[in-house]
Amino acid sequence: MRELIAFDWGTSSLRAALLGAQGRLIEERALPRGILTVAPGGFPAVFDAACGDWMRPGGAFALLCGMVGSRQGWLEAPYCTCPAGFDELAARLAWVEPGRIAIVPGLSCERHGVPDVIRGEETQVFGAMELLGIGEGLFVLPGTHSKWVRATGQRIDTFATFMTGEFYALLRQHSILARTLPAADGELDAQAFQRGVRHALESGNLLHAAFSARTLSLFDRLPAAALPSHLSGVVIGEELRSQDLGALTAPLVAIGSPALTRRYELALQVLGVRVRSVGSEATWRGLWAVAQKLKDTP
Repeated sequence: MRELIAFDWGTSSLRAALLGAQGRLIEERALPRGILTVAPGGFPAVFDAACGDWMRPGGAFALLCGMVGSRQGWLEAPYCTCPAGFDELAARLAWVEPGRIAIVPGLSCERHGVPDVIRGEETQVFGAMELLGIGEGLFVLPGTHSKWVRATGQRIDTFATFMTGEFYALLRQHSILARTLPAADGELDAQAFQRGVRHALESGNLLHAAFSARTLSLFDRLPAAALPSHLSGVVIGEELRSQDLGALTAPLVAIGSPALTRRYELALQVLGVRVRSVGSEATWRGLWAVAQKLKDTP
């Protein structure tokens, strides 16, 4: 029985985990070598630097997910169309080295006549469902481009992307608000953050709500140190405003780093929505579950 090397290779960094029987985590590594840092033809060398010692002894099998499967990555893994589950992902792997290294495809769906895509988040959602023992629900994966995913019957039905983190950065650094906000964000101010969430929900328009980060400063309603938290609350509140949360009968699942999921927990408190959070272990569990669909893998 071979060990599984699980890889989450994104735009700015990569994480790798060595998994044993039943998906048990043996060792975990991280490198600041996202796909944008890799020169053409350089992926094998970076892969070897990250986990070459894991591959050699027992002929381990490596399964990768994330932007490594994009057109800018190691090998393009064409998208699977939703709805999709473990079987579809396993059947559509892109093989870098047959029987040795494979990349999980992302997913695509279409809403309002426009396509949407995810790469890596699908693996996290499947892993979270395995870890929590559920087969359906609403999932949020915060980040530069936040993803909201709906699943039933252990399959992803549909999802939507929100450029929340990127809009925060643009407003923070390149708008008139940059002149008011402090140079660094500092610690999260939960009260200011939730105030921003409420303002976004009540105003109903991000273009209007965002300007509050300037006027609250002009009239000394918020200290400068609290303004980044307020603005973060505004953009996340706008994201929440677009969701149909009233019909939820089970807790929403937030997947990501504790710092990010904590913000969504605070934001969803404003709406009285229950939240369960899962961290990086969701990726490893998802990759391990996909590997179970293949012959001669862990």
